[in-house]
Amino acid sequence: MAQLNLTVGALDDNVAALREAIGSAAGSSCDVVVFPELAVTGYPPEDLLLRPTFVADGLAALDEVASATAGGGPAAVVGFVDRRGDALFNAAAVCANGAVVGVQHKRLLPNYAVFDEMRYFQRGAEPLRLHTVAGVPVGVTVCEDLWSSEGPAAALGAAGAEVIVNLNGSPYETDKVARREATLAARTAEAGCPIVYVNLVGGQDELVFDGGSMVVDVDGSVLVRARSFVEDLVVVDLEVDGRSVAPPVTERAGGSMDLERVVGPPIVVSDTSAAAGMTPLPPPLVPLADRTSQVWQALVVATRDYVRKNGFSEVVLGLSGGIDSSLVAAVAADALGPTVVHGVLMPSRYSSDHSVDDAVTLSDRLGIDRRTIAIEPAHRVLCELLAPSFDGLDEDLTEENLQSRIRGVLLMALSNKFGWLVLTTSNKSESAVGYSTLYGDSAGGFAVIKDVPKLEVYELCRHRNALAVDRGEPPPIPDHVLTKPPSAELRPDQRDDQSLPPYEELDEILAAYVEGDRTLADLVAAGYDPDVVSRIARLVDTAEYKRRQFPIGPRVTSKAFGRDRRLPITNGYRR
Repeated sequence: MAQLNLTVGALDDNVAALREAIGSAAGSSCDVVVFPELAVTGYPPEDLLLRPTFVADGLAALDEVASATAGGGPAAVVGFVDRRGDALFNAAAVCANGAVVGVQHKRLLPNYAVFDEMRYFQRGAEPLRLHTVAGVPVGVTVCEDLWSSEGPAAALGAAGAEVIVNLNGSPYETDKVARREATLAARTAEAGCPIVYVNLVGGQDELVFDGGSMVVDVDGSVLVRARSFVEDLVVVDLEVDGRSVAPPVTERAGGSMDLERVVGPPIVVSDTSAAAGMTPLPPPLVPLADRTSQVWQALVVATRDYVRKNGFSEVVLGLSGGIDSSLVAAVAADALGPTVVHGVLMPSRYSSDHSVDDAVTLSDRLGIDRRTIAIEPAHRVLCELLAPSFDGLDEDLTEENLQSRIRGVLLMALSNKFGWLVLTTSNKSESAVGYSTLYGDSAGGFAVIKDVPKLEVYELCRHRNALAVDRGEPPPIPDHVLTKPPSAELRPDQRDDQSLPPYEELDEILAAYVEGDRTLADLVAAGYDPDVVSRIARLVDTAEYKRRQFPIGPRVTSKAFGRDRRLPITNGYRR
């Protein structure tokens, strides 16, 4: 199972990684090496697929990968974009003896949540085929094909498959691993044979892939599990039944499988096993990390890959001494190394001494660069410039937001001068209700905790401190940051709970309204205060125009703002 971190569009780099993995598999005397979905092009390629040259270059790259199987090495099952006439297919190529010897097109195309494959691909309609590898009949499927009982698993099993391999580009979200295992258990029961599930790993824009490749047996048990959030090349010895291939069978029709299809005669890839006579390896079974550990790893991987894959080497962020910027700084230091992380303290007349002290302590313990640029002179000058226009009007949110916008200008100036990517520090709870400043704290290139609710920000900070203690290091995030009331510090004695409900209440309502699509009536019936529900829903809906202008950030919940949740900005529906 070749669980790789690949990059969309980086065809040469991807080919090199695939060929290297095939060589490693050959060195381990493997019969077959299985790669993730669309491994050649990277996943998801999105509108690159509308460029004919991209598709053609991808096909040429597949030939380069296939050539690595020459000389009697292992077969390789590789995800790629196939073209038949004007139609494109999400496909798996079976490569052996230096060539592509079989192709299987993806049958079920996901068109929900972050997926829009029907925009680009046609459903596979050709007969299913088994591929005989080392004398074993193997079924080949791609991702969504195994997420539904309407997929080809049962037909492949009835035709005599002794193993089904499944190529995946399955992005991470909290609690998804359990759903994967339950889904694969259902498919192994239908097919009557083990399933080898190989997943992509790494960050791709707002998506982060967690790997976690696995083998699930016919009884639903997980025999093998690869590591999560890191590349892994897992060598697996799999016992098979030795069944003879059954006669061709008709795949059951119904639902989205609207054509009657036949499992045709098997394609013989190789007759003999490269591993014959060798002592079987014990199955590797990496334990699953807890939820908070998984989210931490997802943020670290997503940040590292977004920065590096887009050609940046250093990052900069504002350090307020608050909980959100503390978490972003810690993630960045772990993702990139502390020496390339630059924290900027930008105190104003309202910044408390303890916030400045907390930011200094954090930067010292993380070992990141620190500089201070006081914003009071700029704030005073801007207020003077605006005074004639504001004559006779009281100070209000306008003057508060000026401070945030000055900080955004300073961070972007440092970015321009030194080529540093600006990391923003707004969390999901704040961006949901518009509790952030457009062109201020929302200005930047990557929003590390964009999809992390406020209460989970605290959990992640405690987790990072616990990691430090386990390593014998001082916890980087000061206790005072974890215990003081959260505040934007844009006016005297300001606290978040003066503008918002307590986060314990707010996060629950937001999860139900944003991720669960619950109506206002549903929330009131669940016991929430009608006035609070109405106010929060109004804030969420009217902040849509602000969120559209925010930078992207890693998706870790079941529904993130952005490609996951696409509501119209001009919207009069309020129920």
